[in-house]
Amino acid sequence: MIRYLIIAIIYFVFTVYGYQAIKTVFKSPWIHYLFFSIAFLVAANTVYQFSTPGVGRVVSGGRGYAIGFMLAYLSLNLVIVPLLIGEDIIRGFIGLYDRFFITRETFTILSRRKFISQMALGLAAIPFTSLLYGMYKGRYNYKVLNYTLYFEDLPDAFDGYRLTHISDIHAGSFDNKEKINYAVDLVNEQKGDVILFTGDLVNNQASEMYDWKDTFSKLSAKDGVFSVLGNHDYGDYVEWNSAKEKKDNLDELITIQKDMGFDILLNENRYIEKEGKRLALIGVENWGKGGFKKSGDLDKASSNITADDFKILMSHDPSHWDEKVIAHDYHYHLTLSGHTHGMQFGIEIPGWIKWSPIKWRYKHWAGIYKEKGQYINVNRGFGYLAYPGRVGIWPEITVIQLKKGKQIA
Repeated sequence: MIRYLIIAIIYFVFTVYGYQAIKTVFKSPWIHYLFFSIAFLVAANTVYQFSTPGVGRVVSGGRGYAIGFMLAYLSLNLVIVPLLIGEDIIRGFIGLYDRFFITRETFTILSRRKFISQMALGLAAIPFTSLLYGMYKGRYNYKVLNYTLYFEDLPDAFDGYRLTHISDIHAGSFDNKEKINYAVDLVNEQKGDVILFTGDLVNNQASEMYDWKDTFSKLSAKDGVFSVLGNHDYGDYVEWNSAKEKKDNLDELITIQKDMGFDILLNENRYIEKEGKRLALIGVENWGKGGFKKSGDLDKASSNITADDFKILMSHDPSHWDEKVIAHDYHYHLTLSGHTHGMQFGIEIPGWIKWSPIKWRYKHWAGIYKEKGQYINVNRGFGYLAYPGRVGIWPEITVIQLKKGKQIA
């Protein structure tokens, strides 16, 4: 109860300060009414959405939109409040100086400067409109990212082999069939030799795939579609009536993947053969540091794989690469992960900057990294979770071409 009271107080303070900027810049009372109406509607919708029963602890649907609009509103005020508080401090010091050193009879605070409020609103408009754009367009702004990686020990037959990597579908968040059909077609248009999906098919439970099963069944590649499980796929964020009900949910999700034509690897491996040569494809169940599920068993998944095999590892959480894979006795040439979503928020300008707050949680959070002669690609995710949008970190389809030889400088 105290937590909600604190949130309500912060929201009230933000609204009051936001109104100060609005009132200083705009004199029309209708704009003032509009501001308070938006503040009320955002708060009321959030209370309504989170007071009604939901499925699981993972936010999606109406709750996701409530969070999205709340974030946009708060981002507006998060910029305004510090600037106006700073102005208040300066106005207070000037008032005190005038009172005690210029010996005015009363303590008087200067009126707000219109320029400060205009600047505050102008700066606040950037995150505000960005978050709204992220909900309207950004979440379906699919990007195809192409990489070429060189390996001296790549089997000759696989020189030029193309992997299409997708991750974090999160079907429970989707609400636009047309956009998802477009994205699935875009995956197929890359004509990868194989499609590799690295987990988190759903948010909470297998039933979220019912409306999307036919859509994702269209995924097709010459050497097949392979998948592993992510932390959301186990049903850990739902209060089940029994352990059996939870297990049945996972079994159903695995069956759905098989029905869609996915070859799901549960601490298992497969060989992809071509012209008498082969690649070892290894898939582990989820393993993540911290409080995430640690069902992944790299040794079990690599059984029957030899040290000399060229190895591609599918592991949902990139922290597994940091903690277990790099130091393993085997050399895993390429690991494919997801999980981070790039936090669905950040700034990326190729060759200039790549930043997201998620970097403070994950060392490897988006794109290609190399350590000890081993590569990892952390996919930014196909879908979205909680906040129903993306800003600067767009949904991703990765195409990786394997080439034999040394990296060209």
